[in-house]
Amino acid sequence: MIRHAELPAEQASIFPQSLDGVLFDMDGVITDTAKAHAAVWKQVFDEYLKERADREGEEFQPFDSRREYRQYVDGKPRYDGVKSFLESRGIELPHGNEGDGPGRETVCGLGNRKNQYFQGWLTQNRVRTYPGTLALIRALRQASIKIAAFSASRNADTVLRQAGVLELFDVVFDGRNLAEFGLPGKPDPAMLLKTALRLGVPPGRAAVLEDAIAGVEAGVAGGFGLVIGIARGDGHDDLKKAGAHLVVHDASELMLSGGKQLTVKTLVDLPSVWDCEEHIRRRVSGKALAVFLDYDGTLTPIVEDHTRAWLSGDMRAAVAELGKCCTVVIVSGRDLTMLRGLVELDSVGYAGSHGFEIVSPEGSTVSLERGLEFLPELDQVEEELRKRLAGIKGHAIERKRFSIALHYRQVADKDTGQLKPILDRVLADHPRLCRGYGKKVFEIKPDIDWNKGNAVLWLLERLGLDGQEVLPLYIGDDITDEDAFHVLAGRGLTIVVRDHETRQTAADFAVTDTKDVKRLLEMLSSMVNETKGG
Repeated sequence: MIRHAELPAEQASIFPQSLDGVLFDMDGVITDTAKAHAAVWKQVFDEYLKERADREGEEFQPFDSRREYRQYVDGKPRYDGVKSFLESRGIELPHGNEGDGPGRETVCGLGNRKNQYFQGWLTQNRVRTYPGTLALIRALRQASIKIAAFSASRNADTVLRQAGVLELFDVVFDGRNLAEFGLPGKPDPAMLLKTALRLGVPPGRAAVLEDAIAGVEAGVAGGFGLVIGIARGDGHDDLKKAGAHLVVHDASELMLSGGKQLTVKTLVDLPSVWDCEEHIRRRVSGKALAVFLDYDGTLTPIVEDHTRAWLSGDMRAAVAELGKCCTVVIVSGRDLTMLRGLVELDSVGYAGSHGFEIVSPEGSTVSLERGLEFLPELDQVEEELRKRLAGIKGHAIERKRFSIALHYRQVADKDTGQLKPILDRVLADHPRLCRGYGKKVFEIKPDIDWNKGNAVLWLLERLGLDGQEVLPLYIGDDITDEDAFHVLAGRGLTIVVRDHETRQTAADFAVTDTKDVKRLLEMLSSMVNETKGG
């Protein structure tokens, strides 16, 4: 799985008029239940495919919970999803009827088995929401823009109520309503058109936010003014191909401008910290501050040789001073041991290898290691890359404990095109690892749902800093820092070092360079001390 490909910046609003309404898909846009659906579908299909293979004497080919889920199942009513996937495998089953038990070998039987498993998941798990989506919904409500939730699932009310967000929506339209009106599911636009009708908004003056190919196709077919794809993984190209007017990683990369127009935030147009100092001061006032800092490009300038990115004495002093008055954690892609050696401060915490290794500030016993089972495979990939890349000058392979960084800042332009195909060939034999992106670097790491954002949330919870009295603040410059910007959207303050890039971002504010970061850290120390003194 490719994580955090750098999406091209969508500079202008595709929809120049003011919006009257916004329609949000539920699974994968409002709530993180898309992951649960994919896992449950895999359980159902793998059970059936294994039974069928054993009976027919065929080879068992498991369900791909990424590619096949996204292509054949995601966003569709469950019986349509069953039929679509089985047809892709050349399997025909009788449709059956809605009363079929979960053990019946029919389309409805398999669909009902999936629903049974998902209901079980709901009773045992907490439904989580995406902070960026909720932040956008709050902004829309303040602008008096109507809001609807839609879903092919018949459990939408239950899921939204359990997540505590049902009351945010003027209209909810789900799979039960589809059945009630006898409407076809996505990619047919009928569901979206009916939702817009109930909302009292013409499709041409409404936006649709979708993470599923079928949903994007439905929005385009329905003539909606703006169709936005949410690509949380590697689905950017598929959503674009389906017709999305623009694609973002997370709804926190969107903002209202010009009154009621949705546009994409980029590094170029973010407001400067110094133009918003009073706003920041108000947010910090009366709060305990928890500050998370990236290292390369944030505390130190990006350098040609990654081994020479040393922390200056005055920056170390600024970090140390801030660490005296609030919690400070350095969050970096660097190996934990190397990171601690570069910073040389015991008063701050460290999250190395993009959060796979964590130690809390001195005086606390909180620590974490994720991905130990991947170490032998990382060893193999490192060895293979060193052999295959031996003939390309200027590259540098940095082995960290839980990841591998392939730096190409010093590789000649004529040779950089060779790197990605070689890396892809190596990773094809190691599907448990994935490729990530940074500034002039490829990252190879365990393909599990863990990143800088997860690490920040884990630390806030474990250090008892997840209450309303705490304001999390994150400063970073890289694409990998966007994970932290996403999870803190609407909850904390997120600040990006804009450098000379123009990419999309979820950050709230920007600073210019590492000198600006030092000045900001000094300002935060002053603010916290003033608050304590008051």
